[in-house]
Amino acid sequence: MGLRERILADTKDAMKAKETARLSTLRLISAAIKDREIAARTESGDEAGLSEADLTAILSKMVKQRQESARAYEEGGRLELAEREQDEIRVIQSYLPRQLDEAETRAAIDKAIADLGAESIRDMGRVMAELRSRHAGQMDFGAVGPVVKDRLMK
Repeated sequence: MGLRERILADTKDAMKAKETARLSTLRLISAAIKDREIAARTESGDEAGLSEADLTAILSKMVKQRQESARAYEEGGRLELAEREQDEIRVIQSYLPRQLDEAETRAAIDKAIADLGAESIRDMGRVMAELRSRHAGQMDFGAVGPVVKDRLMK
């Protein structure tokens, strides 16, 4: 079952179980996917749907947005709103691939560098592109970038 079908089935289940918070988040996910599909059709005129990688990117972006919002709410003393954002993050993350831990991330970086024969900072773009293609949705590329840069500068 694809990601889109899982989200649709879980939306129906949340409706039946009257899980309002989960249902609200699932509807937000569906709306974001539909918005992106409409934008893609408008840009290219292509009727083909979004790929699983596109869906993963949308979900990752939604998680980042909610993390930023939760941080802002915590700084503003609005802990109940921050907690609601955290709940949404947990629902969204349940549809993302498992995140690599620190050791797995370092191993993936080392493998990409070795496979590409990267030797200097000039190769950073190639290494990051390779990591994105192999591990989309499995690592935070904002945090990975400095690690790759550090490894290539040695």
